[in-house]
Amino acid sequence: MYRFPRDQYTATGTQNHSMKRIALSILFILLALTGCKKNNGPRYSGTMTINNEAVDQNYSVYGFSVPTGQKVLNLSNQQDVITIQPDFDVNYNVRRLFFASNNLENSYFRFGQYNDGTSASQAFKNLTSFTNPEWTQMGDTIKANQIWLFKTSEEKYAKLLIISTFSEKRANMPFPYAECTFEWVYQPDGSLTFAVE
Repeated sequence: MYRFPRDQYTATGTQNHSMKRIALSILFILLALTGCKKNNGPRYSGTMTINNEAVDQNYSVYGFSVPTGQKVLNLSNQQDVITIQPDFDVNYNVRRLFFASNNLENSYFRFGQYNDGTSASQAFKNLTSFTNPEWTQMGDTIKANQIWLFKTSEEKYAKLLIISTFSEKRANMPFPYAECTFEWVYQPDGSLTFAVE
């Protein structure tokens, strides 16, 4: 049996060990880069929570951009951004919550109000198409277990299932705090149908 000289064997073993380390390092970096890649493209469904807490002295708030599926700062009167607002009396008691957007046209339709979350969720899943309804300028009297339709400025559509709402007086705000959590599905092709879930 032939034996390699000791110094040649050691050099080859060290070389192989170094190559393995380099290969593993490269593999780790590639996995880290591809695994951490953030997708900033549009999203067509999900769950979102928005509120009316101002983020600056101009009372700018974050709203929900329907076409992109992102929470965005509602600056410069952007179209197709839904915000939640309270209607309140002189004592700052909230009478109701409403959705608003700067579309300058009727964009909201309440499709239905349901007794519980299970019924509302099932109706939301079953909502696969609709006919052109009587749209209103704002989504008035937002409550849990409602389904709303939203029409964008480009006449594309979204359906929203209201999961929860919340409002209260806060000492650090000049108006009552309002919050809404909803599930949504956006139809980017402009048809009056939603994919079956």
